[in-house]
Amino acid sequence: MTRIVRFADDTGTVRTGVADDTGGIRAFPGAPLIAELLRLSMAELRALVEHTASGPAAAHERDVLPLPPLDGLMELWAAGVTYERSREARVEESTEQSVYERIYDAERPELFFKSPPWRVVTDGEPIAVRDDSELNVPEPELALVLNRHGETVGYLVADDVSSRSIEGENPLYLPQAKIYAGSAAVSSAIVPAWEIEAPDALEITMAVWRDGEAAYQAATSTAAFHRTPQGLVDHLWRSQPFPDGAVLSTGTGIVPALDFTLRAGDVVEISIEGVGTLRNPVRAHQAELDWLVRAIAEPLTRCAHRSRFPE
Repeated sequence: MTRIVRFADDTGTVRTGVADDTGGIRAFPGAPLIAELLRLSMAELRALVEHTASGPAAAHERDVLPLPPLDGLMELWAAGVTYERSREARVEESTEQSVYERIYDAERPELFFKSPPWRVVTDGEPIAVRDDSELNVPEPELALVLNRHGETVGYLVADDVSSRSIEGENPLYLPQAKIYAGSAAVSSAIVPAWEIEAPDALEITMAVWRDGEAAYQAATSTAAFHRTPQGLVDHLWRSQPFPDGAVLSTGTGIVPALDFTLRAGDVVEISIEGVGTLRNPVRAHQAELDWLVRAIAEPLTRCAHRSRFPE
């Protein structure tokens, strides 16, 4: 299996390439951004990936710093209430229950902006809960990597970290519950769409580790998805261009009960069959994510904030 990766070498130079199962990386010629790759059609991108993968490895994943595979003018968006469990959870927590009942079966889905590229974290980097929220949860989701033409060219594991108490108080608070530093995490490698035979039947598992034990575990499958992914894409692409493509997180089928909340020191582990695993430690203070600003110009800043977990 090949994977599209974005990484920094020991000088801080950022490149993109194709990684194989051994961890070897073949850099794309010309050092394009991920955003530039998403200006290509599916056929053009596949041809480039396969041609690049046929060359000799120039680096190894163990010797470079994996970076979130978003850059340029890409945007991270997310969908809500796309699984029955999500609808149940939103109704359970909200003072305006009918809003979520209606959106579940409505033709138009719930879509919202989640993050610009620079604020996205990846495997091993911290996620955060808001200082002003009492109830916070991870939301494991399959994310679609979309080129500028709206074609799904790849997949990522995503965590749409959410402040349930804030959104539950009033649905109009959703941007504050969903959009903040440390609320958006994705896996570090894009699995090309042609590598996944059945994206509509992928197992999704999540565990929250606390003091070495599982404080929460659950599983679902994309087979339980209430909408079609392409239907979400069609609505996202209406009335707005994405010149560098986008990533669309497709909603969650796993939401803990109201007696569970994330705590500082927890580790969230999300796996999606065939796509990968995403692990992130949890922080409880927003100031602990301030380094993201410096990392815009100095990507190696991320090294000091990245945890390594045993395989």
